[in-house]
Amino acid sequence: MTTALKMEVTSEVVIEAVKKMKKEERNAFLEDLMAATSPEYLQSIREARRNYREGRVRSHAKVFGR
Repeated sequence: MTTALKMEVTSEVVIEAVKKMKKEERNAFLEDLMAATSPEYLQSIREARRNYREGRVRSHAKVFGR
């Protein structure tokens, strides 16, 4: 049997913790947060991966020039 542990964490505490993260950690955390809270974000990733597998891609140069 597991018992839930409730903790009060303010947004300010989370923001300060994120600010203290190294850039790579922060980027990974933000991506995880978006994935955990946005079904649309996950769907867009699945769609992008499917497009890539099926060859529906454009080069960086074609999209952005240079």
